[in-house]
Amino acid sequence: MMLLRLAAVVVLGLSAAGISARCEDAATPEPEHYRNEDYRAPTPKTLRGARVIATAQAEALWRAGTAAFVDVMPHVPRPADLPAGTIWRGKPRRNIPGSVWLADTGYGELAASTAEHFAAGLERITGGDRAKVVVIYCQRDCWMSWNAAKRAVSLGYAAVAWYPDGTDGWEEAGLPLSEATPAPRPHE
Repeated sequence: MMLLRLAAVVVLGLSAAGISARCEDAATPEPEHYRNEDYRAPTPKTLRGARVIATAQAEALWRAGTAAFVDVMPHVPRPADLPAGTIWRGKPRRNIPGSVWLADTGYGELAASTAEHFAAGLERITGGDRAKVVVIYCQRDCWMSWNAAKRAVSLGYAAVAWYPDGTDGWEEAGLPLSEATPAPRPHE
């Protein structure tokens, strides 16, 4: 009887280990198009046309000063219809020093003005050099950086580096973050 119970425990343990291994192996598939919902969810491990980088690679590029860093985290601006005298405390954003914050450019569907803002921002920070390394990020498990990196590839940028761990991975590595302000849009 004791041997039977031990066998059952071993079988259950192996089954659980197999299930766990299958869950870890079951990566989030890379979609053909942009993600338009559930932006805070596990992301794919790949992005066709871009290089996926880890924190150590992002840090090396940052220290070398050879790449343009683009933060695409959304930004909630002060509502235009707030009564005069209302105190507004926007949520602060800390990002990788030297980054350009192209806020709201990682959604799946962009308004024409936002798409133009993204394209113009990339053009400005690369000096028009579509071969310059562009590191795109926001936070870990954030589809917005995946979408934005995919969009940069579609705009003809040949050296897009997607940094999926973003500011979460950067901060966990003890690397510096600085207070950020979104790049102004042409109409602002």
